[in-house]
Amino acid sequence: MTLYHFTLIVEGADLQTDARLDSLWEAGCDDATFGVAAGVQHAAFDREADSYADAVVAAIRQIEQAVPEARVTRLETDELVTVADIARRTGRTHESVRLLVSGGRGPGNFPPPAARAEQRNQLWWWPDVMQWFTRELGLELPATAGQQAEIAAAINAKLALRGLRERLDEHDASVLEQL
Repeated sequence: MTLYHFTLIVEGADLQTDARLDSLWEAGCDDATFGVAAGVQHAAFDREADSYADAVVAAIRQIEQAVPEARVTRLETDELVTVADIARRTGRTHESVRLLVSGGRGPGNFPPPAARAEQRNQLWWWPDVMQWFTRELGLELPATAGQQAEIAAAINAKLALRGLRERLDEHDASVLEQL
């Protein structure tokens, strides 16, 4: 088993009451710290599991079963990265990464920004960047980092879809199921 660290964002019921904290503990969330920062309720886990997906999905289920009025809305991630983040994660200088991004050095075809494309402080999706460094430059990066980012993206997509589906009328929800 591997130890995974992750934080879930939770809406709905206040998890800070003694009764709810007891329910969460009894449901198996004894490896979590619950808190509120800037009005956002969160659960920070240090969980052992066979896989990252197992750890996160089990935590979501335990929270929502222990406190039915609570709803996990998002898994906090660091999958969006800046040039500085890319430099730190790949062991390169900021200038080296800036040149790779701009096409001034390297093979070109760097992944497009995932956010803030027209701004100075662009953001890239880490799995795309990691795959590019591996494919184009032969850089060996831990596979688990990319896998976790992709799993996190899938979990967040599922949580977002679940939240949106609840707000759609029956007809529109059924039409969208055809995608």
